[in-house]
Amino acid sequence: MADVLLYHHIQGLTDGVRAFADTLRLAGHTVHTPDLFEGRTFGSIEEGFGFARGAGFASIQERGIAAANELQPELVYAGFSFGVTIAQRLAQTRSGARGAVLIDSCIPTSEFGKTWPPAVPVQIHGKQDDEFFDEDLPAARELAGSTAAAELFVYPGDQHLFADSSLDAYDPDAAALLIERVRAFLAA
Repeated sequence: MADVLLYHHIQGLTDGVRAFADTLRLAGHTVHTPDLFEGRTFGSIEEGFGFARGAGFASIQERGIAAANELQPELVYAGFSFGVTIAQRLAQTRSGARGAVLIDSCIPTSEFGKTWPPAVPVQIHGKQDDEFFDEDLPAARELAGSTAAAELFVYPGDQHLFADSSLDAYDPDAAALLIERVRAFLAA
């Protein structure tokens, strides 16, 4: 079974992110869910960005890296949207990474000064008409084409954070398919 470090999105460690983690736990995986916003959750993406801007994006990302440093390095790094910025960085740069699951976002690999490590499998998930993921789709396609260990899944629809069951953007059918794919990925 996999040891997963799952980073929440810009609205915080919501009940939907916790439920996602619990679903993976039910499959036998260990899932760590650090709360980078120290108990705060937000009703909208804009409110979450406002908080993160005020707290400092770099400071919040450092909290995420500190959470990883408390664990053994043989982790699958996963993140939703904003959490992808930390998960992808660690999967690309931290020795021992076992894999990455990037949901609702993908950063150009050049942001972290390296190409994607060929021994680190990665799954990328997003909605085809999501305005946020649309900006990241070129980077996702580039990453998926750069290594045989990458899979890109693009779902119909425009919801951002579609796998968070506590938000209005939740798409139960797409989320169920995403969970099925992530479970298969972690089992491998």
